[in-house]
Amino acid sequence: MNRPAVLFLLAPIFAGALCHPLPCRAADEGQTLRLGLAETIPRAHAASPRLGQLRAIRDAGDAALRGAGAQRRPLVDLAASYTRFSDVPELVAPFPPPAGPTTLFPNIPNSYASRLGLTQPLYTGGRLSAQVRAAEAERDAAARDLDAGTADLVLETSAAYWDLATALESERVLREAVGSYEAHLKDAANRERLGLAAHSEFLAVQVERDRAELARLRAANDVEVLDADFARLLDLAPGTRLEPGDPLDGATPEDEDPARLVDKALAGRPERAAQQARIVAAEAREKAARADRLPQARLGGGYDYANPNRRILPPTERWQDTWDVSLSLAFRVFDSGRTAAAVAQRAAQSEAGRQGLDDLERRIRYEVTERALDQKTAAAAVQVAARSVEAAQESRRVSSERYRAGVIPSSELLDAEVALLRAGLDRAEAQARLRLARASLDRAVGR
Repeated sequence: MNRPAVLFLLAPIFAGALCHPLPCRAADEGQTLRLGLAETIPRAHAASPRLGQLRAIRDAGDAALRGAGAQRRPLVDLAASYTRFSDVPELVAPFPPPAGPTTLFPNIPNSYASRLGLTQPLYTGGRLSAQVRAAEAERDAAARDLDAGTADLVLETSAAYWDLATALESERVLREAVGSYEAHLKDAANRERLGLAAHSEFLAVQVERDRAELARLRAANDVEVLDADFARLLDLAPGTRLEPGDPLDGATPEDEDPARLVDKALAGRPERAAQQARIVAAEAREKAARADRLPQARLGGGYDYANPNRRILPPTERWQDTWDVSLSLAFRVFDSGRTAAAVAQRAAQSEAGRQGLDDLERRIRYEVTERALDQKTAAAAVQVAARSVEAAQESRRVSSERYRAGVIPSSELLDAEVALLRAGLDRAEAQARLRLARASLDRAVGR
């Protein structure tokens, strides 16, 4: 919403009803959903596809952690096969009597085999443990990303909420002001017919009425845009509109020490926790890459049940079982620099993460300090705006009495009305900025 442009065009409007509450929009404009901010935020959580995406990424991290931990446990394979061989001449040994000719390798065209195998890593140089640690850290980083996304959504929803409240207040004041200007315009026309005022006074009121109507249209368009934004945030049905139930005023900021707020932010910001977790993951990946330089020991075994079992001589066409156990030790002597390159890559990623953390901490310090000062300035602006409204109301009261007495022209009364309206809109704007400053500070601190 372009509020400065709206305020620029709001100059000449009567504002006697500035303190009225926000009205409900007409029923023919569609269904109206009246919610407080505390009710709006959970709806935004439930409707957010961005949070759904982050939850899915977190769940993927959980699955990756389970998969990394499973690599340290035994792996069991069960296999079965059937093979059809072509006929071959049998190998018959012409042993002398009493044994006589004996078939050493019969023609067995059908072969059936099954195997139950087990593999258990014994020593990997810390590679598997490092992979588990990396997966755990990446899962934690994904969870912190979800927390950060949730905080971003709270701030986005709060900003849209108070923008909508401000736009609705402006639209209401302008609508009533246009009606007041219509009455003022009729009075100016009557005075002109009686010869009590020049035609220029009538034209001046008419121009201000037209400006007020244009400003009202702009404010109404801003409301429509923000309604569309809330339809996106809350996944509202077509025609449903949101009406803020919380008033703009009532925000009471606390006077907090910026240095303490920075400490809270460094301890509580989910982005910092996610970056720290990613550094841990990168360091664990570097350790896993270094483990490839160390020996790898593995225990294996299996149980075979086959027909024929070709480990038993001579082969016979019947089911027989055998088993085996093996212990293997492997050491990579030369890999053309693959391990060194992988270690260098992981080390560089770890350093990049540390530099990113340092940059993030600096930005957090700056952001918290800025937001704390913004809140302090916004609170002061609310007090100034409230005093400006009191002064403008008194000025308009005096000008109205003098106008009715015929002491001043219509233009001076218009100036007093413009000043009152501007002061009232400035007060609403200041109250909205204080609300947004508070929400922004909470987001910066991570609370």
